[in-house]
Amino acid sequence: MKEQHVGIMGGTFDPIHHGHLILAQTAMEQFQLDQILFMPTRTPPHKSADVTDPRHRIAMTELAIKSHPGFALSTFEMEREGYTFTCETLKLLKEKQPHVHFYFLMGEDSLADFQKWKDPQTIADLCTILVANRSEEPDAQLKTLLAQVSGQYHGDFRLLQIPALEISSHALREKVRKGQSVRYYTPDPVVDYLEANGLYR
Repeated sequence: MKEQHVGIMGGTFDPIHHGHLILAQTAMEQFQLDQILFMPTRTPPHKSADVTDPRHRIAMTELAIKSHPGFALSTFEMEREGYTFTCETLKLLKEKQPHVHFYFLMGEDSLADFQKWKDPQTIADLCTILVANRSEEPDAQLKTLLAQVSGQYHGDFRLLQIPALEISSHALREKVRKGQSVRYYTPDPVVDYLEANGLYR
């Protein structure tokens, strides 16, 4: 069976926005990926438990990606109880799909904290890690950090060059709380869903 190349885009997606979608699209193009799995997290260990109900986050993610043939929703982490850790997710995915080569997408901040993650060696062993860089050229500090982490874990860490687009889910929630529009920050179906369900007010 031909090896598939599949990216994993994890997060709370509370709400999902164009920054997430552009990151995923850029990864597909830059590394010729067959698919990107958008994988909402049930209870992320690094964030407070105060996240929106999973059914809303799943629905918003589905609405945001449904028109893109290369994007798919995965409820894999939502279906597991308690905290979900990347190392455990990758182990289970590789057991189920040994013919798939996974690419895990992360930001610069996550790379800086990578050694604090649960079992980072397993993560490095099981996938290629794509580190998003939002400036036109990666700075010397990021290049040095990438080389250090790659050497420490003998992993395949690569730079993912993305447009400098500063959008955060936290900022969008704040805008909604203030009665401001988030249209154009996130796909229209997500905006409509937020309004219909009174989220973040």
